[in-house]
Amino acid sequence: MAEHEHKVNIPAREAGSYKIVIGTEILPSLWGRIEADFGRYNKFVVTDENLVRAGHLEKLAGGREVAAFVISPSGETSKNINTVVSIIETMEKAYLGRDTLVVALGGGTVGDIAGFAASVFKRGVPVVHVPTTTVAQADSAVGGKTGVDSSISKNAFGAFWHPAAVYIDPAVLATLDERQYRAGLVESVKHAMIADSDYFDFLEQNIEVILGRRTSVLERMAQFNCKIKGGVVERDPNERNLRRILNYGHTIGHAVEAISGYNILHGEAVAIGIIAAGLIEIEIGLSEAGRLDRIRRILEKIGVPVKLPTDFDEINLIDLIKRDKKAVNKWPKFVLISRIGQVYCRDGQWAVDVERPVVEKVLYKLQRILT
Repeated sequence: MAEHEHKVNIPAREAGSYKIVIGTEILPSLWGRIEADFGRYNKFVVTDENLVRAGHLEKLAGGREVAAFVISPSGETSKNINTVVSIIETMEKAYLGRDTLVVALGGGTVGDIAGFAASVFKRGVPVVHVPTTTVAQADSAVGGKTGVDSSISKNAFGAFWHPAAVYIDPAVLATLDERQYRAGLVESVKHAMIADSDYFDFLEQNIEVILGRRTSVLERMAQFNCKIKGGVVERDPNERNLRRILNYGHTIGHAVEAISGYNILHGEAVAIGIIAAGLIEIEIGLSEAGRLDRIRRILEKIGVPVKLPTDFDEINLIDLIKRDKKAVNKWPKFVLISRIGQVYCRDGQWAVDVERPVVEKVLYKLQRILT
């Protein structure tokens, strides 16, 4: 199958741009390509134990001995500053320096950890992403956001560190467990909601084959996602204004994720956050009849939650929302849509004020009723 290549232009970045390569079954030949593209660098792979068990590290290395750090355990529990310290000290013990290229092989958590480690190692070394999950291929591998969690909130430590390249192979999604696969699809729904109504139609019409993991459709999704995400990042690489639209569903979603102790996956929490945003839109008069029902239906087909667990404490959720990393004066702004495919803009701002009583009312509805 033919490869597709996108270029993301980042004027503030030394290289000026980076490429995104999309192609089925490119992983086995990828190490040679990385060597060709970044020959002067020493390569250091950051991955996790799930990827090792699935054979993806072996497939990437192609029988070569490669320097690597394997995150254990896999998942959000390892996304902390201690893991970053361990990675950096492993690189130091191997006598690696500023001529190092970090290769992040894994999902969003691996990419966030590896990217942040690269951003602070020796004041910054390049990183390339090889995303292996639906959430990473749709969203987190593109855009340069890196970070790890504190004991209080998600992504409390972080930096913008744009990749040197991104290589997407939809074939690796065949080994992803069903829950992770479905949860990661929510970021694709989000992209469609904020930027492309035709993409939303595509997702609705193809949801069964998407859930069946047909690689030709997954490649098409990757192209949609990279075009949307890359286009936003080009225009606002450091989230001064427009890039905030990518946080649709995330403000309440991150709070839900954190209060669950990360037992609710990121995409599952964002799905709840998307429904919350839809309820806010209804409360302030932004939503037309039937829109939220349509959004809820596709999320239910994907198989992700669309309401809060009844045992979640609203006061604690509000406290986490107040601690959101984008909060000013202990309260964040919210990204909302005026229609599917178009974010609501007020006074030139793509994230807007929503009064706390409205959010509290929405959280109440999320636990009890949805209309």
